[in-house]
Amino acid sequence: MTTMRGAPHIHGIVFDTDGVLLNSASLHASAWKEAFDGCLEALASEGRRQAPFDADGEYRQFVDGKARFDGARAFLEARSLPLPSGNADDPPGCASVWAVAARKERAFTQILRTRAVPSFADVTPALGALRAGGTRCAAVSASRHAGELLESAGIHGLFDVVVDGGEAARLGLPGKPDPALFLEAASRLRVHPRHTAVVEDAVAGVEAGRRGEFGLVIGVNRTSDPRQAAALTDRGADLVVRDLTELIGDPPGAPS
Repeated sequence: MTTMRGAPHIHGIVFDTDGVLLNSASLHASAWKEAFDGCLEALASEGRRQAPFDADGEYRQFVDGKARFDGARAFLEARSLPLPSGNADDPPGCASVWAVAARKERAFTQILRTRAVPSFADVTPALGALRAGGTRCAAVSASRHAGELLESAGIHGLFDVVVDGGEAARLGLPGKPDPALFLEAASRLRVHPRHTAVVEDAVAGVEAGRRGEFGLVIGVNRTSDPRQAAALTDRGADLVVRDLTELIGDPPGAPS
């Protein structure tokens, strides 16, 4: 029977979507850069010149894994640009946090019209083996696009449960690092958090898994930067892997 490597107490796994299952993090980063840089340029004309958004470091630090509003607010506050919150129906712009978030949503939607979002090569074999061994699997995301992207990548059917940003909004679930999204997925899997693993590539997601007292918190570092692995560990990851197939099967002589 295939189980999580060295973790026979784990019966369910909650996977983050962007950067763990789908190679979409770069698309989100590009959309955020388009949204932020346009607003930073507008503010520069008012005498508040700012450096462009760093689509690597600042993306990971402030917006990766978070709901759009939370990510926009975190970045703007870090740059000492506290905009009013505004309203969730604000049109794309730079006058409020919600308007900046809407700029990102518009940019991301435009990117999706021209670029496919594939799953990583290790996803299908890893999930197939885990499900064949009886492990229940969920996919979660702060993005409202997650369900359709999983469908287009051909892996939606590998999950017993999918909880995306639309569901989170409908239920009023707070964003990461609050564990509410993961706890909702575990509840739908009907597996207690102590017997559930969280698999995340974002530091906010790892922190959410730790706060939710899940049985195992796994960081995924698909970059070659050891600092990202260290950051995931610092926020509470029990282990960090480069490839999801590292999670499969018990090594010879492992305790059962």
